[in-house]
This record gives sequence, C-alpha cells and structure tokens, in this order.
Amino acid sequence: MSTPQYQNLIGGEWVAGATWTRDINPSDTNDVIGEYAQADVAQTTAAIAAARAAAPAWAASNIQARAEMLEKAGLEMVARKDELGRLLSREEGKTLAEGMGEVVRAGNVFKFFAGEVLRRSGELLPSVRPGIDVEITREPVGVVGIIAPWNFPSAIPAWKIAPALAHGNCVVFKPADLVPGSSWAIADILHRAGLPAGVFNLTMGRGSVVGETLLSDPRVDAITFTGSVETGRKVAQKAVAGMKKFQLEMGGKNPLVILDDADLKVAVEAAVNGAFFSTGQRCTASSRLIVTKGIHDRFVEAMIERMKGLVIGDALKAGVHIGPVVDQSQLNQDLFYIEEAKKEGGKLAFGGNRLERETPGFYLEPALFTETVNTMRINREEVFGPVASVIAVKDYDEALAVANDTEFGLVGGICTTSLKYASHFRKAAQTGMVMVNLPTAGVDYHVPFGGRKGSSYGAREQGRYAQEFFTTVKTAYVAAG
Repeated sequence: MSTPQYQNLIGGEWVAGATWTRDINPSDTNDVIGEYAQADVAQTTAAIAAARAAAPAWAASNIQARAEMLEKAGLEMVARKDELGRLLSREEGKTLAEGMGEVVRAGNVFKFFAGEVLRRSGELLPSVRPGIDVEITREPVGVVGIIAPWNFPSAIPAWKIAPALAHGNCVVFKPADLVPGSSWAIADILHRAGLPAGVFNLTMGRGSVVGETLLSDPRVDAITFTGSVETGRKVAQKAVAGMKKFQLEMGGKNPLVILDDADLKVAVEAAVNGAFFSTGQRCTASSRLIVTKGIHDRFVEAMIERMKGLVIGDALKAGVHIGPVVDQSQLNQDLFYIEEAKKEGGKLAFGGNRLERETPGFYLEPALFTETVNTMRINREEVFGPVASVIAVKDYDEALAVANDTEFGLVGGICTTSLKYASHFRKAAQTGMVMVNLPTAGVDYHVPFGGRKGSSYGAREQGRYAQEFFTTVKTAYVAAG
C-alpha cells in the first residue's frame, strides 16, 4: 500500500512539492501518516504573488458571503471532530480526547470570526473645526504570513487564519514541519468552503525556506508567529528590517502558587493538569510550582500519589492520560533538563524515566523535582515537556516575588481560598493571563490570549482583540455640506 501524498495549495490549485517529508506518529514511529509537500522559494513566492493579486477583491468582498464561508468551515471541523481529532493525536501525540477537543475549539474559532465579519465597527466624530466630520474605520492589513507551531496544530492556525480572513486579509500559511496533516485538513476545508483563488495559500516546508521567504518578500504586509523565543527574536528583527507589522507568541515559565489555605485536591489537580497534560508541551504549562511551607510536604506527597495513577501510552488508546513527546529531538531536550536539574541540586521526587511501550515511540514519565530554587536552569528556561519543579517559599509575599522573577510573563496561577490573596495576585502577577484555582493551561477562544515581557510582543490574539493586529486604522476628514 502506497503512502498518500498531500500537496500545497497555491493560487487556488493543489501543487506538488519541490520535495516531500514524512509525517510520523510519535506513539508508533512505524506508522507513517502521509508524505507532505515541501515548498521551495519559487513556490512560496508564487503563493505570495497569488495572495497579493487576490487582496483587493477579497478586502472589498461581500461580508455576508465571507461570513458564510468561515461559518461553513467551522461547522465542518466540528462535525468531523472524531476523524480530525484522531489525525491530530496521531501526528502530535496528545490524547484522543485532547485532540478532539482541540478540533472543536478550532471550529468554534472559525464560527466566532464568521460573526465578527458582520460586527465591523467604526466611529463618526465631530471635528474640533466647524463643518467637518471625522470618520474612523478599520481596513485589512493586506497579505499576512502565518507561521504556526507544532503543539496545537489545529487551534493555533485557526486563531490566526480565521481573524485574518474575517478582517479581509489574504493569507500565506506555513505550518510546523512536524504536524502538516492537521494544517492540510484546514486548507482543504477552506478550499472547499469556497474561498476565491489566492485568498488562502498553504505552503508547507522548512522555516529556513518558507519562513525566510515570507519575512524577506516586501509584498507580505504582516507576520504572525508562534514558536520559540530564539526564533521569535529573529522574526522580529527581520520584520522590522522590512517594515512589516508583526505579532509574536513565544515561551513561558509559568508559576502556579499554592498557599497554605489552598484546597489540597484543587491544587493538585490544577498542578497535574497544567504541568503534565498534553505531555507538558504547552506554552501555558505550569512548570514552576511555588508552594508555601505550611502545605509544602502535604502537597508534594499528594502530587506523587496522583502522578502514580497517570497512564502514559499510545495517544489513541482508551484510558491513556498522557501521550508521547512529539519527537526524538524534544525528548532529548526534556531528558537534558532532567539531568541538569539533578546536577544543580534538585531532587527528582518522582518520574523522569524513558518508557517503553508496545510500539516504538517517544514516551517519557512525567517528572517532579523538589528542593529547587528559582535560579536553577530548570526554573529559568522553558523545557516544553512533562517536567515540573517545586519551589518552597515561606509566605505569599515571597511566592509573588518568585512568581514574577522570570523573563517570561504569559500566565500565572494561584490556588487559595483567600479572596484577599486571590485579588492581590490577579493585580500583581506580571502576566498577560491569570488563573485562580484553575490550571494555568486551558483558555477560551472568544477572549484575548497573550502575555508580557519575553512571552509575547504585539497585539493580543483571539476574540475581538484580534482586530488590533489584522486591521489598520484609517481616519478620514470630510467637509460637511
């Protein structure tokens, strides 16, 4: 049986790649999902040209028709959640329940922005000068280059693509190499939803080829990127050099503060979910567990007991709580940080072992470190795996200081029954998002997403706030009469 091949979408046509790459199942490396086209510079340039040619008509297109296309795409994603969720879990490694949930979220994002097409707003103001009206409107940015990561292969592309299209922009989309299947499915759905040729283009391929071309071509007006801090900084430098609008979502080293008065069960569930579910491969993962001394020992003991009950295995199997790490490179990185934490004096209280299962895959037992301090590498750098460390502190004030002592600022969480401390933390946490008695991971699709400091740069993603990036403001002065 031959391996299926999937092409790029350029100018409304499916185009074979200059080369091909294989999509491998991290739960079973013998399972090849398909071969996916790899665009070269010429094909990426052709996609940009197609988007530029389609931009004027799409910006002026009927908003009812535009809304219906996005609604149709969103409805299909939700209707196919079982199939597409299985594909997502098969190529990325998160459990089937998580994969299906992500696909539903992606569909809901498209449905939300279908509504946003019809909720366009502006302002009509009097001028300070007599006889003049001032009209403030929003217009599309133009051609948007989208560079997405591998850890949320349906949701993150959706929350970039949907608002871009809703606000009248044309798109050239480069998904992550590790997870092309979910992105191809989105492209196929949008293509069949009736988007005009060139409005949406899929260019799968290497970042050094496709990404570099998007950044260097002057016909690309804006770049939205989610990925590593190192790559994000390079994207920023090149976008500035080309005078492109840009938006970055990067890393996190998110704190979950657990105070003495916390409900222990609530705290443990929040920590386990935030730190280890989705194999810890979330920028919102709570990798620093900052625990006050009165509850510290009970919390650690309860965490270990809870972790003993976690089932690690094939993402597609029933009863599995945590799937594999996405690939060998990421597994190597996780194991490296585990060894570094040991060298720096951290105590491996539980887990951290490479696991073998029935099928060859990248399985890692979630790791919990204790006796760590905030200056250790394990608490300064993003591991991006199922690895969490406990930092003991004496009280709330020290907990807050440690929580904010990081170059990142995506999300912070606190577990407490005190309204006083919960309210203060919401205001004092130097993060873009705050969770109270909840896991740090897990956000809604209709509200803004983003952080501060080294985690994010530019306008927020999702919800109505997405218009800040995907539109530009025009102010018109009109002489009355």
